[in-house]
Amino acid sequence: MAEWFETVAEAHRRARRRLPRSVYLALVAGSERGSTLNDNIEAFGELGFAPRVADLPAERDMSTTVMDQELSLPVLVSPTGVQAVHPEGEVAVARAAAEVGTAIGLSSFASRAVEDVVEANPKTLFQVYWVGDREKVLARAERARAAGAKGLIVTLDWCFATGRDWGSPPIPEKLDLRTKLSFAPQGLVRPRWLSGFLRHGMPDLTTPNMVPRGEQAPTFFGAYGEWMFTPPPTWEDIAWLRERWGGPFMIKGITHPDDARRARDIGATAISVSNHGGNNLDSTPASIRLLPAVADAVGDDVEVLLDGGIRRGSDVVKALALGARAVLIGRAYLWGLAAEGQAGVRNVFDILRSGIDSSLLALARPSIDELTLEDLIIPRDFARHPVSEH
Repeated sequence: MAEWFETVAEAHRRARRRLPRSVYLALVAGSERGSTLNDNIEAFGELGFAPRVADLPAERDMSTTVMDQELSLPVLVSPTGVQAVHPEGEVAVARAAAEVGTAIGLSSFASRAVEDVVEANPKTLFQVYWVGDREKVLARAERARAAGAKGLIVTLDWCFATGRDWGSPPIPEKLDLRTKLSFAPQGLVRPRWLSGFLRHGMPDLTTPNMVPRGEQAPTFFGAYGEWMFTPPPTWEDIAWLRERWGGPFMIKGITHPDDARRARDIGATAISVSNHGGNNLDSTPASIRLLPAVADAVGDDVEVLLDGGIRRGSDVVKALALGARAVLIGRAYLWGLAAEGQAGVRNVFDILRSGIDSSLLALARPSIDELTLEDLIIPRDFARHPVSEH
Protein backbone atom coordinates (compact mmCIF):
# COMPACT_ATOMS: atom_id res chain seq x y z
CA MET A 1 0.00 0.00 0.00
CA ALA A 2 1.38 3.39 -0.98
CA GLU A 3 0.09 4.92 2.25
CA TRP A 4 1.89 2.39 4.45
CA PHE A 5 5.36 3.08 5.82
CA GLU A 6 7.63 0.53 7.46
CA THR A 7 9.69 2.73 9.79
CA VAL A 8 9.23 5.81 11.94
CA ALA A 9 12.08 7.32 9.93
CA GLU A 10 9.93 7.06 6.79
CA ALA A 11 7.03 8.74 8.61
CA HIS A 12 9.48 11.52 9.52
CA ARG A 13 10.55 11.93 5.87
CA ARG A 14 6.92 12.11 4.71
CA ALA A 15 6.07 14.63 7.41
CA ARG A 16 8.93 16.83 6.29
CA ARG A 17 7.69 16.72 2.69
CA ARG A 18 4.07 17.44 3.58
CA LEU A 19 4.24 20.06 6.33
CA PRO A 20 4.84 23.80 5.91
CA ARG A 21 8.35 24.71 6.97
CA SER A 22 7.32 26.50 10.19
CA VAL A 23 5.10 23.62 11.32
CA TYR A 24 7.81 21.07 10.61
CA LEU A 25 10.50 23.06 12.42
CA ALA A 26 8.27 23.38 15.46
CA LEU A 27 8.09 19.56 15.63
CA VAL A 28 11.84 18.91 15.39
CA ALA A 29 12.97 21.81 17.56
CA GLY A 30 15.29 21.40 20.53
CA SER A 31 16.57 24.06 22.91
CA GLU A 32 19.90 25.85 22.38
CA ARG A 33 22.37 23.72 20.40
CA GLY A 34 20.22 20.58 20.62
CA SER A 35 22.62 18.44 22.65
CA THR A 36 19.85 16.86 24.69
CA LEU A 37 17.60 16.43 21.66
CA ASN A 38 20.32 14.51 19.81
CA ASP A 39 21.42 12.48 22.83
CA ASN A 40 17.83 11.33 23.43
CA ILE A 41 18.04 9.44 20.13
CA GLU A 42 21.71 8.52 19.88
CA ALA A 43 21.97 7.05 23.39
CA PHE A 44 19.74 4.12 22.39
CA GLY A 45 22.34 3.12 19.79
CA GLU A 46 24.96 2.68 22.52
CA LEU A 47 22.94 -0.09 24.15
CA GLY A 48 23.42 -3.58 22.75
CA PHE A 49 21.34 -6.75 23.02
CA ALA A 50 22.32 -10.24 24.14
CA PRO A 51 20.07 -12.43 21.95
CA ARG A 52 19.45 -16.20 22.23
CA VAL A 53 19.02 -18.71 19.41
CA ALA A 54 16.94 -21.61 20.76
CA ASP A 55 14.03 -22.28 23.12
CA LEU A 56 12.47 -19.07 21.83
CA PRO A 57 8.87 -18.34 22.90
CA ALA A 58 6.17 -19.08 20.35
CA GLU A 59 4.00 -16.30 21.77
CA ARG A 60 4.98 -12.97 23.35
CA ASP A 61 2.90 -10.86 25.73
CA MET A 62 3.25 -7.07 25.50
CA SER A 63 0.32 -6.10 27.72
CA THR A 64 0.74 -3.98 30.83
CA THR A 65 -1.14 -1.65 33.16
CA VAL A 66 -0.30 2.02 33.64
CA MET A 67 -2.24 4.28 35.99
CA ASP A 68 -4.97 1.64 36.29
CA GLN A 69 -5.40 1.47 32.51
CA GLU A 70 -4.98 -1.90 30.82
CA LEU A 71 -2.82 -1.46 27.71
CA SER A 72 -2.14 -3.89 24.88
CA LEU A 73 1.44 -2.65 24.51
CA PRO A 74 3.77 -0.58 26.71
CA VAL A 75 3.56 2.59 24.60
CA LEU A 76 1.38 5.61 25.40
CA VAL A 77 0.75 8.90 23.63
CA SER A 78 2.73 11.71 25.24
CA PRO A 79 0.82 15.01 25.56
CA THR A 80 1.86 17.65 23.03
CA GLY A 81 0.56 21.18 22.56
CA VAL A 82 -1.43 22.79 19.75
CA GLN A 83 -1.23 20.43 16.77
CA ALA A 84 -1.21 22.08 13.35
CA VAL A 85 -0.11 18.96 11.50
CA HIS A 86 -3.58 17.56 10.70
CA PRO A 87 -7.14 18.96 10.82
CA GLU A 88 -8.41 16.34 13.28
CA GLY A 89 -5.44 16.82 15.61
CA GLU A 90 -5.70 15.08 18.96
CA VAL A 91 -9.01 13.39 18.10
CA ALA A 92 -7.36 11.45 15.28
CA VAL A 93 -4.50 10.50 17.63
CA ALA A 94 -6.97 9.39 20.29
CA ARG A 95 -8.86 7.16 17.84
CA ALA A 96 -5.64 5.53 16.65
CA ALA A 97 -4.53 4.88 20.23
CA ALA A 98 -7.93 3.37 21.00
CA GLU A 99 -7.65 1.09 17.96
CA VAL A 100 -4.42 -0.41 19.30
CA GLY A 101 -5.61 -0.51 22.91
CA THR A 102 -3.49 2.14 24.55
CA ALA A 103 -3.92 5.47 26.33
CA ILE A 104 -3.48 9.06 25.21
CA GLY A 105 -2.02 11.85 27.26
CA LEU A 106 -3.89 15.05 26.32
CA SER A 107 -2.19 18.39 26.78
CA SER A 108 -4.03 21.24 28.48
CA PHE A 109 -2.54 23.27 25.58
CA ALA A 110 -4.21 20.95 23.07
CA SER A 111 -6.24 22.27 20.16
CA ARG A 112 -9.17 19.89 20.74
CA ALA A 113 -11.45 19.79 23.78
CA VAL A 114 -10.96 17.10 26.38
CA GLU A 115 -14.61 16.04 26.01
CA ASP A 116 -14.07 15.21 22.31
CA VAL A 117 -10.85 13.32 23.00
CA VAL A 118 -12.35 11.22 25.81
CA GLU A 119 -15.23 10.33 23.52
CA ALA A 120 -12.69 9.08 20.96
CA ASN A 121 -10.62 7.22 23.57
CA PRO A 122 -11.89 6.60 27.12
CA LYS A 123 -8.30 5.87 28.20
CA THR A 124 -7.43 9.56 28.32
CA LEU A 125 -4.96 10.99 30.82
CA PHE A 126 -5.21 14.76 31.12
CA GLN A 127 -2.02 16.81 31.41
CA VAL A 128 -1.67 20.15 33.19
CA TYR A 129 1.04 22.73 33.57
CA TRP A 130 1.08 24.87 36.69
CA VAL A 131 -0.59 27.93 35.17
CA GLY A 132 -2.35 30.40 37.46
CA ASP A 133 -3.23 29.82 41.09
CA ARG A 134 -4.18 26.53 42.75
CA GLU A 135 -7.87 26.93 42.07
CA LYS A 136 -7.34 27.54 38.34
CA VAL A 137 -5.16 24.45 38.05
CA LEU A 138 -7.71 22.38 39.95
CA ALA A 139 -10.56 23.72 37.80
CA ARG A 140 -8.85 22.38 34.66
CA ALA A 141 -8.36 19.02 36.31
CA GLU A 142 -11.99 18.92 37.43
CA ARG A 143 -13.21 19.68 33.92
CA ALA A 144 -11.13 16.73 32.69
CA ARG A 145 -12.52 14.51 35.45
CA ALA A 146 -16.08 15.47 34.52
CA ALA A 147 -15.31 14.61 30.90
CA GLY A 148 -14.13 11.14 31.94
CA ALA A 149 -10.34 11.46 32.06
CA LYS A 150 -8.85 8.51 33.94
CA GLY A 151 -5.70 10.13 35.31
CA LEU A 152 -3.82 13.39 35.71
CA ILE A 153 -0.33 14.18 34.39
CA VAL A 154 1.48 17.17 35.88
CA THR A 155 4.33 18.35 33.66
CA LEU A 156 7.15 20.10 35.52
CA ASP A 157 10.10 19.92 33.09
CA TRP A 158 10.02 23.37 31.54
CA CYS A 159 12.26 26.35 32.36
CA PHE A 160 11.36 28.56 29.36
CA ALA A 161 14.80 28.07 27.77
CA THR A 162 13.40 28.52 24.27
CA GLY A 163 16.47 29.96 22.50
CA ARG A 164 17.72 27.83 19.61
CA ASP A 165 21.10 28.26 17.96
CA TRP A 166 19.56 27.68 14.53
CA GLY A 167 16.63 30.02 15.15
CA SER A 168 13.08 29.37 16.30
CA PRO A 169 10.24 28.81 13.83
CA PRO A 170 7.72 31.64 13.70
CA ILE A 171 4.48 30.71 15.45
CA PRO A 172 1.59 33.16 14.94
CA GLU A 173 -0.50 34.28 17.89
CA LYS A 174 -3.68 34.21 15.82
CA LEU A 175 -4.66 33.47 12.24
CA ASP A 176 -5.99 36.83 11.10
CA LEU A 177 -5.91 37.91 7.45
CA ARG A 178 -2.45 39.46 7.71
CA THR A 179 -1.01 36.29 9.25
CA LYS A 180 -2.63 34.06 6.65
CA LEU A 181 -1.13 36.15 3.85
CA SER A 182 2.33 36.03 5.40
CA PHE A 183 2.22 32.24 5.78
CA ALA A 184 0.47 31.62 2.44
CA PRO A 185 3.67 30.85 0.49
CA GLN A 186 4.54 28.02 2.90
CA GLY A 187 1.06 26.53 2.58
CA LEU A 188 0.88 26.83 -1.19
CA VAL A 189 3.95 24.65 -1.63
CA ARG A 190 2.36 22.00 0.62
CA PRO A 191 -0.98 21.52 -1.20
CA ARG A 192 -1.98 18.30 0.57
CA TRP A 193 -1.62 19.90 4.02
CA LEU A 194 -3.39 23.06 2.85
CA SER A 195 -6.31 21.26 1.20
CA GLY A 196 -6.99 19.29 4.38
CA PHE A 197 -7.28 22.42 6.47
CA LEU A 198 -9.26 24.26 3.82
CA ARG A 199 -11.86 21.46 3.96
CA HIS A 200 -12.00 21.28 7.76
CA GLY A 201 -10.94 24.76 8.87
CA MET A 202 -7.53 26.28 9.49
CA PRO A 203 -5.50 25.32 12.59
CA ASP A 204 -7.06 26.44 15.86
CA LEU A 205 -4.43 28.32 17.83
CA THR A 206 -6.56 28.57 20.96
CA THR A 207 -6.35 26.33 24.04
CA PRO A 208 -9.93 25.25 24.87
CA ASN A 209 -8.93 23.11 27.87
CA MET A 210 -7.41 26.03 29.78
CA VAL A 211 -10.82 27.43 30.80
CA PRO A 212 -14.20 26.02 31.91
CA ARG A 213 -16.21 24.59 29.05
CA GLY A 214 -18.09 27.22 27.13
CA GLU A 215 -15.81 30.11 28.07
CA GLN A 216 -13.69 31.98 25.54
CA ALA A 217 -10.46 30.02 25.14
CA PRO A 218 -7.18 31.94 25.31
CA THR A 219 -4.74 31.85 22.44
CA PHE A 220 -1.70 29.62 22.79
CA PHE A 221 0.47 32.65 23.51
CA GLY A 222 -2.09 34.02 25.94
CA ALA A 223 -1.95 30.80 27.96
CA TYR A 224 1.82 30.62 27.57
CA GLY A 225 2.18 34.18 28.84
CA GLU A 226 0.15 33.41 31.96
CA TRP A 227 2.30 30.34 32.50
CA MET A 228 5.52 32.38 32.26
CA PHE A 229 4.38 34.75 34.99
CA THR A 230 3.02 32.07 37.32
CA PRO A 231 5.41 31.30 40.21
CA PRO A 232 6.77 27.74 39.85
CA PRO A 233 4.93 25.23 42.06
CA THR A 234 6.38 23.85 45.27
CA TRP A 235 6.28 20.22 46.31
CA GLU A 236 3.58 21.32 48.74
CA ASP A 237 1.53 22.59 45.77
CA ILE A 238 1.96 19.30 43.91
CA ALA A 239 1.02 17.31 47.01
CA TRP A 240 -2.09 19.49 47.39
CA LEU A 241 -3.13 18.81 43.77
CA ARG A 242 -2.52 15.08 44.11
CA GLU A 243 -4.74 14.98 47.20
CA ARG A 244 -7.50 17.01 45.54
CA TRP A 245 -7.38 14.90 42.39
CA GLY A 246 -7.51 11.64 44.32
CA GLY A 247 -7.04 9.34 41.33
CA PRO A 248 -4.07 8.08 39.30
CA PHE A 249 -1.46 10.85 39.26
CA MET A 250 1.73 11.15 37.20
CA ILE A 251 4.56 13.65 37.53
CA LYS A 252 6.28 14.18 34.18
CA GLY A 253 9.78 15.58 33.85
CA ILE A 254 11.71 13.69 36.52
CA THR A 255 15.46 13.45 35.84
CA HIS A 256 16.94 13.57 39.36
CA PRO A 257 16.65 10.64 41.80
CA ASP A 258 15.88 13.04 44.65
CA ASP A 259 12.84 14.33 42.74
CA ALA A 260 11.74 10.76 42.11
CA ARG A 261 11.78 10.12 45.84
CA ARG A 262 9.84 13.33 46.52
CA ALA A 263 7.23 12.24 43.98
CA ARG A 264 6.95 8.88 45.73
CA ASP A 265 6.64 10.54 49.12
CA ILE A 266 3.67 12.69 48.08
CA GLY A 267 1.88 9.63 46.72
CA ALA A 268 2.38 9.89 42.95
CA THR A 269 1.15 6.84 41.06
CA ALA A 270 3.69 7.25 38.29
CA ILE A 271 6.62 9.36 37.17
CA SER A 272 7.95 9.98 33.69
CA VAL A 273 11.69 10.30 33.18
CA SER A 274 11.70 13.11 30.64
CA ASN A 275 13.65 16.15 29.49
CA HIS A 276 10.72 17.52 27.48
CA GLY A 277 12.02 16.03 24.25
CA GLY A 278 15.19 18.11 24.44
CA ASN A 279 13.20 21.33 24.80
CA ASN A 280 14.00 22.09 28.42
CA LEU A 281 17.53 22.67 29.77
CA ASP A 282 20.03 21.74 27.09
CA SER A 283 22.93 19.50 28.16
CA THR A 284 20.59 17.42 30.30
CA PRO A 285 21.53 13.81 29.44
CA ALA A 286 19.23 11.59 27.41
CA SER A 287 16.26 10.27 29.37
CA ILE A 288 17.43 6.67 28.84
CA ARG A 289 20.78 7.48 30.51
CA LEU A 290 18.98 8.84 33.57
CA LEU A 291 16.40 6.07 33.80
CA PRO A 292 18.42 3.50 35.83
CA ALA A 293 19.19 5.87 38.71
CA VAL A 294 15.61 7.13 38.86
CA ALA A 295 14.18 3.62 38.75
CA ASP A 296 16.54 2.48 41.49
CA ALA A 297 15.51 5.43 43.66
CA VAL A 298 11.85 4.40 43.85
CA GLY A 299 11.92 0.66 43.21
CA ASP A 300 8.44 -0.80 42.87
CA ASP A 301 6.78 2.00 44.85
CA VAL A 302 6.02 4.09 41.76
CA GLU A 303 5.34 3.25 38.13
CA VAL A 304 8.32 4.56 36.14
CA LEU A 305 7.86 5.58 32.50
CA LEU A 306 10.32 6.98 29.98
CA ASP A 307 9.71 9.78 27.49
CA GLY A 308 12.26 10.80 24.87
CA GLY A 309 13.93 9.39 21.77
CA ILE A 310 11.74 6.35 21.08
CA ARG A 311 11.89 5.56 17.35
CA ARG A 312 11.80 1.74 17.27
CA GLY A 313 10.27 -1.16 19.12
CA SER A 314 13.76 -2.19 20.17
CA ASP A 315 14.11 1.21 21.90
CA VAL A 316 11.01 0.38 23.93
CA VAL A 317 12.50 -2.97 24.94
CA LYS A 318 15.76 -1.33 26.02
CA ALA A 319 13.83 1.11 28.22
CA LEU A 320 11.84 -1.70 29.81
CA ALA A 321 14.97 -3.74 30.50
CA LEU A 322 16.47 -0.70 32.27
CA GLY A 323 13.50 -0.36 34.61
CA ALA A 324 10.67 1.42 32.80
CA ARG A 325 7.13 0.05 32.95
CA ALA A 326 6.21 1.70 29.65
CA VAL A 327 7.23 4.59 27.40
CA LEU A 328 5.57 7.67 25.99
CA ILE A 329 6.04 8.80 22.38
CA GLY A 330 5.71 12.34 21.01
CA ARG A 331 7.39 13.22 17.72
CA ALA A 332 6.97 9.67 16.38
CA TYR A 333 3.16 9.79 16.41
CA LEU A 334 3.10 13.42 15.22
CA TRP A 335 5.08 12.40 12.15
CA GLY A 336 2.62 9.59 11.57
CA LEU A 337 -0.26 12.05 11.95
CA ALA A 338 1.33 14.42 9.45
CA ALA A 339 2.04 11.61 6.99
CA GLU A 340 -1.32 9.82 6.93
CA GLY A 341 -3.62 11.17 9.63
CA GLN A 342 -5.24 8.65 11.98
CA ALA A 343 -4.01 5.75 9.86
CA GLY A 344 -0.47 7.10 10.09
CA VAL A 345 -0.61 7.17 13.88
CA ARG A 346 -1.91 3.60 13.87
CA ASN A 347 0.93 2.74 11.49
CA VAL A 348 3.50 4.07 13.99
CA PHE A 349 2.02 1.97 16.79
CA ASP A 350 2.05 -1.11 14.57
CA ILE A 351 5.74 -0.52 13.77
CA LEU A 352 6.59 -0.26 17.45
CA ARG A 353 4.51 -3.33 18.32
CA SER A 354 6.28 -5.37 15.65
CA GLY A 355 9.68 -4.22 16.86
CA ILE A 356 8.87 -5.08 20.46
CA ASP A 357 7.67 -8.52 19.41
CA SER A 358 10.77 -9.24 17.33
CA SER A 359 13.03 -8.15 20.17
CA LEU A 360 11.23 -10.33 22.70
CA LEU A 361 11.54 -13.31 20.35
CA ALA A 362 15.27 -12.79 19.84
CA LEU A 363 15.85 -12.35 23.57
CA ALA A 364 13.82 -15.49 24.40
CA ARG A 365 11.45 -13.49 26.60
CA PRO A 366 7.78 -14.53 26.49
CA SER A 367 6.68 -11.33 28.21
CA ILE A 368 7.86 -7.75 28.63
CA ASP A 369 7.63 -8.39 32.39
CA GLU A 370 10.59 -10.77 32.11
CA LEU A 371 13.03 -8.30 30.54
CA THR A 372 16.11 -7.65 32.69
CA LEU A 373 19.53 -6.04 32.53
CA GLU A 374 20.87 -9.42 31.39
CA ASP A 375 19.24 -8.78 28.03
CA LEU A 376 21.41 -5.74 27.39
CA ILE A 377 25.06 -4.99 26.76
CA ILE A 378 25.61 -1.68 28.53
CA PRO A 379 28.79 0.40 28.13
CA ARG A 380 30.44 1.15 31.44
CA ASP A 381 30.00 4.91 31.09
CA PHE A 382 26.46 4.80 29.67
CA ALA A 383 24.32 5.79 32.66
CA ARG A 384 24.29 9.29 34.15
CA HIS A 385 23.41 10.41 37.65
CA PRO A 386 24.21 13.42 39.83
CA VAL A 387 27.49 13.52 41.76
CA SER A 388 25.59 13.09 45.02
CA GLU A 389 24.50 9.66 43.83
CA HIS A 390 28.06 8.26 43.53
